[in-house]
Amino acid sequence: MVETGTTSSWWRTQLQIHHHRRWISTFFTTRKTLLAALWIAFFFTVFLWQQRSAAAGFSIFRRPISSRAFPKLRPVAFNLTDFGAVGDGVTVNTAAFERAMMAISKRGKKGGGQLNVPPGYWLTAPFNLTSHLTLFLAEGAELLGINDEKYWPLMPPLPSYGCGREHPGPRYGSLIHGQNLKDVVITGHNGTINGQGQAWWRKYRQKVLNHTRGPLLQIMWSSDILISNITLRDSPFWTFHPFDCKNVTVRNVTILAPVFEAPNTDGIDPDSCEDMVIEDCYISVGDDAIAIKSGWDQYGIAYGRPSRNILIRNLVVRSMVSAGISIGSEMSGGVSNVTVENVHVWGSRRAVRIKTAPGRGGYVRQITYRNLTFENVRVGIVIKTDYNEHPDDGFDPKAVPSLEDINYFSIHGEGVRVPVRMHGSAEIPVRKVTFRDMSVGITYKKKQIFQCAFVEGRVIGTIFPAPCENLDLYDEQGHLIRRSTSQNVSDIDYDF
Repeated sequence: MVETGTTSSWWRTQLQIHHHRRWISTFFTTRKTLLAALWIAFFFTVFLWQQRSAAAGFSIFRRPISSRAFPKLRPVAFNLTDFGAVGDGVTVNTAAFERAMMAISKRGKKGGGQLNVPPGYWLTAPFNLTSHLTLFLAEGAELLGINDEKYWPLMPPLPSYGCGREHPGPRYGSLIHGQNLKDVVITGHNGTINGQGQAWWRKYRQKVLNHTRGPLLQIMWSSDILISNITLRDSPFWTFHPFDCKNVTVRNVTILAPVFEAPNTDGIDPDSCEDMVIEDCYISVGDDAIAIKSGWDQYGIAYGRPSRNILIRNLVVRSMVSAGISIGSEMSGGVSNVTVENVHVWGSRRAVRIKTAPGRGGYVRQITYRNLTFENVRVGIVIKTDYNEHPDDGFDPKAVPSLEDINYFSIHGEGVRVPVRMHGSAEIPVRKVTFRDMSVGITYKKKQIFQCAFVEGRVIGTIFPAPCENLDLYDEQGHLIRRSTSQNVSDIDYDF
């Protein structure tokens, strides 16, 4: 038979297809074998890893306890169990903490010491810190505050308050307390200090407490303080309250409390503090996330210690009943040179607020808010000058605070009901306010959503929503467009 060119071509094509199919079949067979081998090797590796890790309690199928070693940050390090502590959530370990602090205090001239708190639940009554200390909380370590008030000592009122914040006379101390300290670090692998505040909140609402509740962590008259890489939660009262301190840093800290029915659980309350940084934190609590203070009425005026040189940056905060970042209302010693930048406030009643009243005295000045984002906030920017809570009848109503040099730059957001409500008064006018680069999406298209009363200042460039008529208008180059003649006009409306 003679093979034609067409037949020869057909056979060559079939032969090529045959060889191609054999190559594909061989490839997939080889690939299946390779994949099977890889799976066997993977599971064998996991099996060996689990066998080697079993003694340490690890498992791929459950959340592991931290395997990270404690870093040595001081010349000498102790473990809390060295002092007889038991982390079962039942044993009260106050004596162990006290013995540890005593041991570290003896090494103050040699660089101090480090107290490592391993994983576990460490129940304790209040105890005092010492200088030159690093308190290190491992992942899985949780300090639990005992919730029976009989274990909480009573302390004199703060000298700048004159009485307890909730009751006259003495107040409960904090769970972790320190006075006249230097060089204190509280850090860890995100261990937790839990105030177990539920019982305190309930008794407060029932009005059965005779003294002001205590903070979770309070450090007074101290310097060089660092709080980092931990979680603070469920404080009976204010969470972290540094009082009359210098050089304080709070970094990478999570602060939590229920957003409802956890009264006065402020996150961080710098009080008459100087040179402080709060950065890279998440705070969601039942009152102000941050409230800068400096004393209450005549007692704060007499004490005379301002809060100043404070930087707050890179935060996400939430407060359903109060504000994200507040200044006041206890600001009688003065507040100045505060910068709040790169802050996201979400799901909150108010975003940033300054609050004061006749009788406070003092001042709020040189305040800059920059690059703020509001998300689903009822009122964005608030200044309130009639916050009339007083320690007693001895305050002077003629002691009025001054509010000036307050700047808002790069303010953005969405879902905001009232972007601005600045409520000055004839007694307490708000002066030298500046707005620049503002665009806030609103939920209510009503006329009075940028509300002002007794406010003097300026708007540079175009902002949204349109500003109140109290403010001067300038173009982007700083040239005056329109001078306001209505600084004392009021369009405050609390009905929405």
